[in-house]
Amino acid sequence: METMSRSHGQGAWVLLFLAFIAQTFLASCASRPVNEPITQVDPQSGYRPSLLVPARESNELSTLFILSFSGGGTRAAALSYGVLEELNRVEFTTADGQKRRLIDEVDLISGVSGGSFTALAYALYGDQLFEEYEQRFLKRNVQSALARRSFLNPVNWFRLMSGNFGRSELAAEYYDEILFEGATFNDLIGKDGPVAIANGTDITTGSRLAFFQDEFDLMCSNLGTVPLSRAAATSSAVPTVLSPVTFNNYGGTCGYDYPPWVQDILALDPSMRPAGRTLERYRQMAEFRDGANRPYIHLVDGGVSDNIGVRGIMEVFEASLISQEFTKQRKLDLVRNVVLIVVNARSEQPKDWQKKESPPGSIKQLIQSSGVPIERYSHETIELMKDRAEIQTWRRRMLIAEAQLDGMSKQEAEAAFPEVKLYVMDISFEAIQDPQERAYFMALPTSFVLEDEAVDQLRGIAGRLMNQSLVYQTILKDIDFTESP
Repeated sequence: METMSRSHGQGAWVLLFLAFIAQTFLASCASRPVNEPITQVDPQSGYRPSLLVPARESNELSTLFILSFSGGGTRAAALSYGVLEELNRVEFTTADGQKRRLIDEVDLISGVSGGSFTALAYALYGDQLFEEYEQRFLKRNVQSALARRSFLNPVNWFRLMSGNFGRSELAAEYYDEILFEGATFNDLIGKDGPVAIANGTDITTGSRLAFFQDEFDLMCSNLGTVPLSRAAATSSAVPTVLSPVTFNNYGGTCGYDYPPWVQDILALDPSMRPAGRTLERYRQMAEFRDGANRPYIHLVDGGVSDNIGVRGIMEVFEASLISQEFTKQRKLDLVRNVVLIVVNARSEQPKDWQKKESPPGSIKQLIQSSGVPIERYSHETIELMKDRAEIQTWRRRMLIAEAQLDGMSKQEAEAAFPEVKLYVMDISFEAIQDPQERAYFMALPTSFVLEDEAVDQLRGIAGRLMNQSLVYQTILKDIDFTESP
């Protein structure tokens, strides 16, 4: 009997071992998710800001309210969350006596890397986010959990060895479990909250690719069925730390053609400002249409091309300066006020090598040489957006003058080209007055793990920075959010 029992036990272990081998073999055959193709572009459907933002308004849109959340891991996610909390606290009374919050007026959120989690999660959950986000994401050791999945789970070893399933796909699965719960971009359509856009970078060309249907049209692909977790994983796929996220490119198979207003831009002299930048952007995007020669698009962290998520917004305003058709198609002719709040969680780690004769080592040089251009580029982008106000004023004067030369009265011309006010607000640690406090926040790591106390402090400093901003006080004073044009 003892021999039979021992034999039975050994047989059970053999079966368990064979089951493990079978499981790991199946896992080794695992492949990445494949994005769906579309056979025909439909500009009147899908996850498009041009359709969804106007749909949020019960009447004509007069104020376009935009938030932009930068990259920077959990520190960026927490700082941007603190901005949402501040907007949630501010109430105002509408013309008919109803109470509304400032957060209700937000139309669009552009997110990069850590900021994309807050943007997508708020678009999905709305007010529920204020009850759950801290425990589900901000105060969770995401970095350690991802490391365990990659290095301590034998099944995932084989999956990662398959060649087309990278660490970012493991990350996307984890984000889905803890935060997004299987939601796709189709699940955001019809929500009451703002449109949220995650941003990635094509590692082959360095071009930016944003997650909304207009840009996925270029690849003849359906964004609607793409999981939000995969967009967040793409936007935070730091090169070398995480793998690129691969999408199939079906460009050239769905009858896509540029809308008529693009011809207005292509007809301009590239030397004209801002035509040069706009033309360059469309040349970059044209590359995504070549599915025959580029059947796969490998995307990494959006911060590589734009760490504050503002370039796409700036290009929209530049295109509106060039093309009246674009302005009407995007309903920008109804807008009288534009509010842009840039939440920039940039870091600055302490450095002392300038005090030593020996230069920094290779790793430090690599980090510095990649980080400095990104920060300089971000600063320049914010300043360019601030310059938009002057350019808008200059263009309006030109149009009014031309209209008067064509026979319009001054009053008629001013009515035909109404003034659009642009408010650009930059929320960053550089505005902190106390040097020690500023150094503390600037030195917080950009990883996906922070102490609970640091998360709470980031949330608190966001509200403080907003309330001490003169631009913010001007926004609250100047704009009647119920005003129609």
